[in-house]
Amino acid sequence: MNTKQLRRKILDLAIRGKLVPQDPADEPASALLERVRAEKERLIKDGKIKRKKNDGVIIKGTDKSHYLNVPFDVPDGWTWCRLDDICFDFQYGTSQKSGKSGEVAVLRMGNLQDGEVNYSDLAFTSDASDIEKYFLNPNELLFNRTNSPELVGKTAIYRGNIPSIFAGYIIRVKPIFVEPLYLNYLMNSEYHRDICYQTKTDGVNQSNINAQKLSDFTYPIAPLAEQRRIVAAIESAFAVIDEIEQSKADLQAAVAAAKSKILTLAISGKLVSQDPADEPASVLLDRIQTESELHIKTGKTKLNNTAMRSNDNSCYGVPPGWLACTLGELFSVVGGGTPSTNEATYWGAGTPWFSSADIDEFGNISPRRMVTDVGIKNSTTNIVSKGSVVVVTRVGLGKVAVLDSDMCFSQDSQALIPILPALLYNRFVFYFIFFTMQTLKHSGRGTTILGITKKQLTDIHFLIPPLAEQHRIVAAIEAAFEQLDMITEQLR
Repeated sequence: MNTKQLRRKILDLAIRGKLVPQDPADEPASALLERVRAEKERLIKDGKIKRKKNDGVIIKGTDKSHYLNVPFDVPDGWTWCRLDDICFDFQYGTSQKSGKSGEVAVLRMGNLQDGEVNYSDLAFTSDASDIEKYFLNPNELLFNRTNSPELVGKTAIYRGNIPSIFAGYIIRVKPIFVEPLYLNYLMNSEYHRDICYQTKTDGVNQSNINAQKLSDFTYPIAPLAEQRRIVAAIESAFAVIDEIEQSKADLQAAVAAAKSKILTLAISGKLVSQDPADEPASVLLDRIQTESELHIKTGKTKLNNTAMRSNDNSCYGVPPGWLACTLGELFSVVGGGTPSTNEATYWGAGTPWFSSADIDEFGNISPRRMVTDVGIKNSTTNIVSKGSVVVVTRVGLGKVAVLDSDMCFSQDSQALIPILPALLYNRFVFYFIFFTMQTLKHSGRGTTILGITKKQLTDIHFLIPPLAEQHRIVAAIEAAFEQLDMITEQLR
């Protein structure tokens, strides 16, 4: 059971009365609801709220036969009720446009995260009318009424950290006498998620739960004293889980740092020992250069022909037998393309096609579409051979992958086609480029889309070990990574 599942289990035990023991001396929840009803009557008399047609506290105890919507039994002293029986307001937020600055923050649906308000990426307003009408008070709940089917209904408690109002996709809920944190935990349980899923109205790319439906949600209510004990128990347990998660995060950061260090040692010739019997990279480079000149003469390629042929590589800090050159001297660079999505004949059974979104952080490719021969013929898409290394140079900048079959790809990427594939191990190329791109991507150009140019890619300095050492380096990297990945897997 991971920490996320553990949190869910704790909340599930809490709402069923199984997290803390009951105390017969506690005032029963039915008496609490009577006081709530009296308070609502006072608010109605004072003109602060209006009477609803279906007003009336539901007190049905633990007997499910009296109330068909009750999904499970609760302990003695508990009761079930509608949210409207213990809260009021159910107010939609402002529809006015917010800005980057202003007098108070405007909380939006993205600010509601895991039961709390996240104050990053805030919008602001100085509209006096909106501030007066929608100003939040501590311990009020915020319910996200419109979102994706998975996220609609997420709820958070406002603790008053920053003066705020709330946006239109949020409903404000004000508890009466019920412990606000208890209600917030109820509304972050799997039981609440199930209600939302069953109640939501689905539209185009989003779901909605209006205030009327929300007010009819039913919840198990514990005696007030037990509510407070439950909150204390949850927060104590969650504090321990927070420490576990922080330890996990620290360990994951250490694993990531270890991987980076391993790659640093690998590309500088310090991960494995050198073997004097290995064929020097200078011989390898001479072969590549000969082949490059042949390709240029026959018009097969327009490679950058300014090789760094010096045998003195001390400035690069690499061992004897290694050489430095540029990617442009080793590879032909082939760009991708996307056939028109309006042409049905371009898509179907054919060659796998992928975009940068189909490449995960480990360099695995999961193509979601296939391009037909017609699509390839009538577009700028190229088929690249199995084993080629693909580098994402625009959206998703920094991702790298090795093709496990012949594929096509989008214009966000460039494929590195080796002049002499037998002289370079593609897995070594993958790790070298991946390491290099993590630094290079921070120098990407562009206003809305960060990217690097083809020239920037081909100008990358590539340090070449002997071919046999390339294989030893990759074996060492992958053995170390396997151990580190086992540690990461155990954290999930």
